Amino acid sequence: MVEQLKAAPERLLQVPEDAIRFLLPHRHLTATFGDDRFGQLAERMARCFGTPKYIALQTGVVILWIIFNGYSLLIHFDPFPFILLNLCFSTQAAYAAPLILLAQTRQAERDKVLAEADAKHREALAKASLDRQGIAEKQNEQTQKLLEQNTVLTQETKKLAERIDTLTAALHAQICKS
Repeated sequence: MVEQLKAAPERLLQVPEDAIRFLLPHRHLTATFGDDRFGQLAERMARCFGTPKYIALQTGVVILWIIFNGYSLLIHFDPFPFILLNLCFSTQAAYAAPLILLAQTRQAERDKVLAEADAKHREALAKASLDRQGIAEKQNEQTQKLLEQNTVLTQETKKLAERIDTLTAALHAQICKS
């Protein structure tokens, strides 16, 4: 089973081994936007947009942009209302929003598959637990029957031992009389 998963999509390889058997029926499903390079690249970019490193980098670029263009240092290609900077932000937002939505959709699909597999796994565990409980009850019943049979046999053994004692005493008394 593990060998089958080495060729599986990345989402199957992130799951504990005992739950993998519940994910195998979902291997034929593809991501909403496909598992192609564009979808993976879009997801990586969307994940990058929310990192502190990206925010710090973007803040640094904006500060440098304002310093160079606001104070006429070295280069002066976007004067004060910073129209080009605004256009850059608008373009970035126009691409970032769909990429983020794409990444969320792909993550939601992975979460759904994992949740279904987890539910099946929990159901299998519950069924196994009920099976073990049934086996334990059956074993308890068998043990109880064996104990009852042992008690009956012990009582019969006691009666036979008493009978042997009585017969031995009677035989002894008869041998001593003669």
